[in-house]
Amino acid sequence: MERDESLARLLCEGRGLPTLRLYSWKPWAISLGWHQPWETIDYEKAIRDGIDVVRRPTGGRALLHAEELTYCVVFENNGKSILETYALISRALLTAMRLLGIYAQYEKQSPHFPSLYRSVVGGACFSSAGRYEITVDGKKLIGSAQRRYCTSDGREVILQHGSILIGSAHKNLLEYLVCSNEERNHIQRVFEERTTDLQTILQRPILINEVRNAVQQGFEKCWGLRFITELESIEGNVL
Repeated sequence: MERDESLARLLCEGRGLPTLRLYSWKPWAISLGWHQPWETIDYEKAIRDGIDVVRRPTGGRALLHAEELTYCVVFENNGKSILETYALISRALLTAMRLLGIYAQYEKQSPHFPSLYRSVVGGACFSSAGRYEITVDGKKLIGSAQRRYCTSDGREVILQHGSILIGSAHKNLLEYLVCSNEERNHIQRVFEERTTDLQTILQRPILINEVRNAVQQGFEKCWGLRFITELESIEGNVL
């Protein structure tokens, strides 16, 4: 995710390009939102279990990156509001889901996030869906978070992260939240009632390349562009 932020800063400096970056995690990792306290997570337990813990440059709450595809979009904003840019990206993601045979929808309303974040349940990203996040039958499938960078010459660059759930391993996050057993049981019920994943919806195994190709095609079809594809190698892993 440090690479994602560097792409945004390069674009701010006029030395970068608008980018869609798609990757998965090895080992699995928990990412915390930009302002989320480290104390939300049992860091020592995560490390013992081979789970990395990192902080995102974008907002939102804790997320276990496991059995999912992370997307990053970096582009220069042209005066659009936060909701307008969320909607712009979500349209491309909806197109991608339909290419996979999934009829997904926008979430039409947002919860009251200040109240939610004060609760233990609010410590987990997929415990609720914000406006324009992607759901299927009322269950959250794709979670997203955005950050904006203002340049010295008045331009604005958007960095948006999101997680597309392929399997159900994201639910294991509750094992690393600092909370009571009663609260953990409640969060588990919330995950079961409010989240879903591609394999559950389609009732078949999904290869990550299948999702990656659909997302790329979704942006190309919806935004009317063609990507120049590059493979990156980070610590020996091709992403």
